[in-house]
Amino acid sequence: MEGGLFYEKETFDLIGCAYAVFNELKFGHSEKYYQRAYAIEIGKKGYAFQREFLVPLSYDGRSIGSYRLDFLIENKIIVEFKVGHDFSPQYMAQVLGYLKSLNKKLALIILFTPRGVKVKRVVN
Repeated sequence: MEGGLFYEKETFDLIGCAYAVFNELKFGHSEKYYQRAYAIEIGKKGYAFQREFLVPLSYDGRSIGSYRLDFLIENKIIVEFKVGHDFSPQYMAQVLGYLKSLNKKLALIILFTPRGVKVKRVVN
């Protein structure tokens, strides 16, 4: 933990990559296109990442399904993309589930809106 925040430098870089994508593509595209452009941007920064990372879900020691999160950066930060006008409680619940399932500390929800990029830090 640096300066009171988890992964402060990485967070700054990852949010900057989202702004770079938005500045080029603007609003109005599907999540998958923003994700593809974002992969290019974070690759330029030299971050190791996995896209569509599989998150297993179990109950009573048995697998009951799985989720796919958008990005796992450096095996420590989850990045989830959304397109719309505002954050919903469902986004928070989804990302908290990812954090708990993977025992990670930090996720970023990146929302592409008509007015620009909005970001929420979610801490486990």
